[in-house]
Amino acid sequence: MTVRSSGSRTEPTFAELTARIKAAGLLRRRPGVYATVLGTNVLLLAGTVTAFVLLGPSWWQLVTAAVLGVVTTQLAFVGHDAGHRQIFAGRRANDVVGHLHGALVGMSFGAWVVKHNTHHASPNHADADPDIDIPVLAFSVEQAADRRGFARWAVAHQAFLFLPLLLLEGWNLHLVAFQEALRRRVPRPRLEIALLTAHVLGYLAAVLLVLTPWQAVAFVLVHQAVWGVAMGLAFAPNHKGMPVLPRGTQLDHLHKQVLTSRDVRGGRVLGYLLGGLEHQVTHHLFPRMPRPNLARGQVLVEAFCLEHGLPYTRVGALDSYRQVLRHLHEVSAPLRA
Repeated sequence: MTVRSSGSRTEPTFAELTARIKAAGLLRRRPGVYATVLGTNVLLLAGTVTAFVLLGPSWWQLVTAAVLGVVTTQLAFVGHDAGHRQIFAGRRANDVVGHLHGALVGMSFGAWVVKHNTHHASPNHADADPDIDIPVLAFSVEQAADRRGFARWAVAHQAFLFLPLLLLEGWNLHLVAFQEALRRRVPRPRLEIALLTAHVLGYLAAVLLVLTPWQAVAFVLVHQAVWGVAMGLAFAPNHKGMPVLPRGTQLDHLHKQVLTSRDVRGGRVLGYLLGGLEHQVTHHLFPRMPRPNLARGQVLVEAFCLEHGLPYTRVGALDSYRQVLRHLHEVSAPLRA
């Protein structure tokens, strides 16, 4: 459901909204909550690794692989929060947590921070947002028209290929991590290369020592597929299917973030699976707001948008995915014609 006010009494300003958020104390750090999150993730990871070792060479390990995919996603969410400096006030402590979690999941923390900050600065902007610059997908008719070769065929059928493509997202994250580190496009390339190499060697050693070769292959495929799908489903509803800003469009921070972001309704289970990103509008307006504060922030942001007649979108989880797939199908229609 898209919520719109009947009219605006005053011109809304981001400073006014920020004042309300600060008055509610929603930009203050939540060390206790994050200690619980980190501790829970440690226990989940330790429990999964213990089950992996105790089960040994068994095809039941495919269940372990699926669980590990969910745990890996939760570790990646902590890296996301560290990249936004939501956990600690200082950069160094957040960087330590971010690099550690990047090593655990096989991502380049430095490369992700650079790319993600660019996305936050220009969400859904046709010539600036790297998150909508995906060769085998198109998020506007103009993007679709530019595709050639296999990419053109893929874009023509992208609504049907979207979910299958998410099965490969985990591999894509690993590949991009190594590429960016080796090309020295990250702040600490040597550290990143060392951490990524340690991840690969440790991961392969574990599956090859505990499992038979075919079981090891199946374990890796299931783990990476579940992780890729979980990550994709967490990030897809946020902006996909929302307005794509044409090249050269200039908007202030408030309008840019509200117009291009979508919130998703849901309870605690959904919030856990999405890493708090169901409150995407609030997160984009205040990227350093700690994840535990986003639910309260969402209430204030929605009320502010209603008060000033700002378009604000909040839908159910299934409806968000339907909107994404419908949008992908519609913008690629000329290619099928």
